[in-house]
Amino acid sequence: MVDHLANKEVNSQRIAAVESCFGGVLTKQCSKKAKRRIFFLFNDILVYGSIVLSKRKYRSQHIIPLEEVTLEPLPKTLQAKNRWMIKTAKKSFVLSAASTMERQEWISHIEECMRTQLLSTGRQPTTEHAAPWIPDKVTDICKCCTQTRFSTLTRRHHCRKCGFLVCAGCSRERFLLPCLSPKPPRVCSLCYRELASQKQREEAREGIRVALNPFLPLPPPLPPPSSSSSSSSSSPTPSWFCFFQDRI
Repeated sequence: MVDHLANKEVNSQRIAAVESCFGGVLTKQCSKKAKRRIFFLFNDILVYGSIVLSKRKYRSQHIIPLEEVTLEPLPKTLQAKNRWMIKTAKKSFVLSAASTMERQEWISHIEECMRTQLLSTGRQPTTEHAAPWIPDKVTDICKCCTQTRFSTLTRRHHCRKCGFLVCAGCSRERFLLPCLSPKPPRVCSLCYRELASQKQREEAREGIRVALNPFLPLPPPLPPPSSSSSSSSSSPTPSWFCFFQDRI
C-alpha cells in the first residue's frame, strides 16, 4: 500500500512537471508537406510528436537532447513567416510559429535551456549537423542530372548528406555517415564523390603519418564505400537554403 501511494505521488509529480513545461503547437516542414506538431521543452530535452486529440493524446514522440541542438533563424518569404531551423547531428528541420512573438519566445527559451545544459554537462556545442530535406514540392527535376523529371512512376529520393531531391539513377551509392546511421545511407553521386575523395585524402595522410613514425599504433580500418558512381561530372553544390528560397 505504501509503495502504491509513493508511486502515485511520483506519477503526479511527473504529470505536473509536464503540464508546467513550455510547450505548444508549431508547424514542422516535412518532406511531403507542412504538418502541425506538438512540442514540449524541458530543461534538458525537446520532445515533439503528432497530435491525435488536442491537449489529450499524442503519438510518435521524438526526443532531442538540447546539448545537440543548434538554432538558426530564417528570413521570411511571401509564403512562409516566423520560421527557424533546428539542427542536430541526426536530423535537421524547419519550424514556423503563428507569430513573430511566439517564434522569439521559443528561440529564447530553447537557447536558455541549451546554455544551462551545456554548462552543467561541460560539453561543447555541436558543430556537425544533418542537412534538412528539401520539400518534395520545391522541384520536380533531379538536382544531379537535371534531366530526370519526377512523376507518379519516377520517385523522388533524398540524399542523406545534402538533403536534395535526386532520382534513383543519381542516388545508387551508399556511404557510411556515423552521425546519421550505423548502416551506410543513400547519398547522391555528387556527395559520394566528395565523401570518397575526402576518405582517400584522410587515408593518404594516415599513411604518411605511419611512414614517418612506424611505431605508432594503427587506427581501426574504415568500412569500404560501395561501388563507384558513373554519373556526370561534379559541380559545386549550392546551399540548400538558397535552393529553397529560389523556388518558394
